Amino acid sequence: MIEFALPWIFVLLPLPWLVRRLVPTAQQQEAALRVPASHLPFAETMTSTSAPGGVRLGAATLCWILLVLAAAQPRWIGEALSLPTSGRDLMLAVDISESMELADMRENGELVDRLTATRNVVREFVARRTGDRLGLILFGSEVYVHVPLTFDRATLARLLDEARIGFAGQATAIGDAIGLAVKRLRERPDHARVLVLMTDGANTAGNVDPVQAAELAAQTGVRIYTIGIGAEELEISGPLGFFNRTVNPSANLDEKTLQRIAELTGGGYFRARDSQELDGIYALLDELEPVEQDPQVYRPVRSLAHWPLALALLISLALAAQMLWPRLPTGLQPRWWARLRAGGRAG
Repeated sequence: MIEFALPWIFVLLPLPWLVRRLVPTAQQQEAALRVPASHLPFAETMTSTSAPGGVRLGAATLCWILLVLAAAQPRWIGEALSLPTSGRDLMLAVDISESMELADMRENGELVDRLTATRNVVREFVARRTGDRLGLILFGSEVYVHVPLTFDRATLARLLDEARIGFAGQATAIGDAIGLAVKRLRERPDHARVLVLMTDGANTAGNVDPVQAAELAAQTGVRIYTIGIGAEELEISGPLGFFNRTVNPSANLDEKTLQRIAELTGGGYFRARDSQELDGIYALLDELEPVEQDPQVYRPVRSLAHWPLALALLISLALAAQMLWPRLPTGLQPRWWARLRAGGRAG
């Protein structure tokens, strides 16, 4: 659909006609000296071969119409498109320390390592958050923002798949991860700042105590959901299949601190012993932090003003060339114009 931003500009269309009718015609001055045309050195080249006055008037009128059309700012309005509104600024903090390599998470009847189970569940969770701005923090001994807050959910999922154990060191800096998330989230508008922190251990590195970081998050308005990852029972085979024993691979998980972090910030603590429980946790998070349901609608707008302007310029150049070239000396005229004139005289 085409519309005009300034349709009132079209009232200027009759302006040249009004000027011609209302303004007196200039009195033509007679030349003080008359010279016979036969005595002029370029008498032949100055013979008028330009277009008739009616053609010139029509071309000038068309140029004026095109200029007014461009001034009215024509634009193409596309079909309505929906743009998801920003429901929340949601940061994911994923532990990639050495312990996340332990294969004790059961998924579809098979044991997979903790990071793989986390990736698979988070990928589906991210795909559902169509109205949120998402970010990703990876932490081990060091903490860094892997993906800044963005609406590009596909890129975030791909970069999470590329994360590897040991990228950030072997230990676990939970407090530093919370501190970095708070720093990034407080730069966003105060609407719904959420951090989902996933870890399988305790705070063993970093400069910030996790509880102190949670208190800072509460002051900043960041709500934190903590998830403890890892099975509670894992059978280890002995030599030659004998002396099998069952151990608790999550013995180092600091659930007390994770619960305290969630309480201070108004979030919640969840325990994920396998992929099914982890998936259920993220489904619950979708209920606790629902996605905005009313998307904004917009129509793409593309300006068309350059088309009438370009056409008016071409017509003006053609008219000027048609009027000026016949007045040039024969030696300065283009060859094709000279041949055209010669052909016309021969005819």
